[in-house]
Amino acid sequence: MLFDLDDVLVDYDRSIRVSHLAQAIGSTAQAVHAAIYESGIEDAADRGALTPQAYLDALGAQLQRRISEENWTAARHAATRVRPDVLALARRVARSIPIALLTNNGVLMARQLPLIVPSLFPLFAGRAFATAEFGASKPDPGVYIACVERLGVPPETTLFVDDNEANVQGALAAGLHAHHYRDLTALLRELDRFHLP
Repeated sequence: MLFDLDDVLVDYDRSIRVSHLAQAIGSTAQAVHAAIYESGIEDAADRGALTPQAYLDALGAQLQRRISEENWTAARHAATRVRPDVLALARRVARSIPIALLTNNGVLMARQLPLIVPSLFPLFAGRAFATAEFGASKPDPGVYIACVERLGVPPETTLFVDDNEANVQGALAAGLHAHHYRDLTALLRELDRFHLP
């Protein structure tokens, strides 16, 4: 079972991330929001086009400030809160079948995830992937195929869960089963169809 991160396993608040980073580097929330979400830098990192340092350097150049890995990580951590009910479900499923995580993010996110959401570990240790590691981003079908190949499981035996309908369609196109996450109740019904706990 392959989980998306934001708005499935965790709640993620962009405004908290932006304000936290702005305060840390002495910039404004408007400038930080534009640098992360409007410049194309974040999307390039998600596709694997930027190394972690190149990504931080690009954001820093955009903001005319130095952005340390520590400040970036602290801001993402502040904006990210695990959903205990979904995490409990993941733990239960993991007793029966392998689980993993695939998030539209850069390599820096994959590297820092144990600091950003420590409660996901060691459950997802060695099985928490960012799309950048596969050279593209969801919903590109190639991302899902590369991910399940890394995991050593066939796509047709994998259930992918994401809150974004386009990402669900990408997974289906790659040959995975997929569920559009809206709430835990609907996901539990979906798991019943596959006779999962």
